Amino acid sequence: MDVIARVDLDRKKAVAAVVAAGALAGAGFTQAMATVTPVDRIVPVAATKDLAAAMTAQQPEAIRTVHSLNTSSETLKLLQAEQIEVQFNVREALKSAEGAYAKRQEAVKAEQARLAAEAEARRPKCVRPAQGSFTSGFGARWGTSHNGVDIANAIGTPIVSVMDGTVVEAGPASGFGLWVRVQHEDGTITVYGHMNTIDVPQGAKVKAGQQIATIGNRGQSTGPHLHFEVWVGGSQKVNPVGWLAARGVTL
Repeated sequence: MDVIARVDLDRKKAVAAVVAAGALAGAGFTQAMATVTPVDRIVPVAATKDLAAAMTAQQPEAIRTVHSLNTSSETLKLLQAEQIEVQFNVREALKSAEGAYAKRQEAVKAEQARLAAEAEARRPKCVRPAQGSFTSGFGARWGTSHNGVDIANAIGTPIVSVMDGTVVEAGPASGFGLWVRVQHEDGTITVYGHMNTIDVPQGAKVKAGQQIATIGNRGQSTGPHLHFEVWVGGSQKVNPVGWLAARGVTL
């Protein structure tokens, strides 16, 4: 055999060997691919006869998830953010409500003070000491000096302080049975005698018209009545009729 014929034979043998090797490789690759999951399947073009078949070998299920969202964690973050916002809104609402309440309280106090001032302005500064009949005046009587006036009425009739003042004495007194003495701002003392009961203690602050006792018949008395005296400066006994009249009160 000549050299050219031998080379040609060797070339044919080599080609046959390559084809056989490729066929064996393809068969082994196909068998191996049957054992793997679709997601890992990669089909080499060299092992197929048709490029289109190779291109369609990838199935939709081969798409792999590259990221997943933790919905529970994200939901918790949203709820926490909403809770913070709600708490802030509640605090702001409370501050606003407290401010409005404080303003209303101030307005109420101011109105109460105004009404109290008006009531004080309308309140009489001097009143009649008791209701009843004027039975005896100031001056000489039965050979002695009668240093006050008498107002007769039933036992238990209220006796009131004629002006604002302080109770300086409340209890037994010679000739009066029981008496109450009230000192007023200008130093004048008013005296209430023969009462049945005493309704205020010594040292009490009283207002004009406030009940301090009740009419009685105690001591040197000819019947239930109030004996009322006025001591200007705390000692000078004056006619209560004129003193009351100067303050707009008649007996």
